[in-house]
Amino acid sequence: MTIRLLIADDHAIVREGLRRILAAEPAFEVVGEARDGHEALAAVRAGGFEVLILDLSMPGRGGIELLRQAKSERPELRVLVLSMHAEDQYAVRAIRAGASGYLTKDTAATQLVAALHRIASGGLFITPAVAEALALGLQSAGDGLPHKRLSDREHEVFVLLAGGASVTEIAARLRLSVKTVSTHKTHILEKMGLGSLAELVRYALAHRLLDDPDLPR
Repeated sequence: MTIRLLIADDHAIVREGLRRILAAEPAFEVVGEARDGHEALAAVRAGGFEVLILDLSMPGRGGIELLRQAKSERPELRVLVLSMHAEDQYAVRAIRAGASGYLTKDTAATQLVAALHRIASGGLFITPAVAEALALGLQSAGDGLPHKRLSDREHEVFVLLAGGASVTEIAARLRLSVKTVSTHKTHILEKMGLGSLAELVRYALAHRLLDDPDLPR
């Protein structure tokens, strides 16, 4: 039986690269693409595929929120998160939100097919480190760090703030009001015990949270 896939990524070159990798695999058929979160969610609602390959950093509705919504709409859908985000930042959050696997884009060329076979058959595709974190009920070995206390949406705003995006830019990117983003910013600083945006940036640098190609420059 052929497994039907939908690729959701805002970069055409990534979508084309994934298609090329999968072209030689008769077990899989790419039946559609989505360029942003809204297209992805519309495709999920329309159906016609069993596995969603999902980028976490697309314009509009995206990230963990989109993943949760997709699983809410179609609980049986298998989702492979494909992201530039470091595994220790997002993998456990993604699995807890309903993803069946997490793959970084720099390993996709060698691991994509194996990951899809695993999740299409009902399994999880995760590294031993993520499996251990899940088993221990932790988000990572550094679960006590302040940024681990943030909600999924707060974490998304935190990463963008640390990368240099303004409140207005974040509001536009996440399709939120400026007031809502400002509230998130206030809560982030309070939860992390930081007194200013400059301290937040220094924290992010100290914990290597800015080594992410998806961050705005």
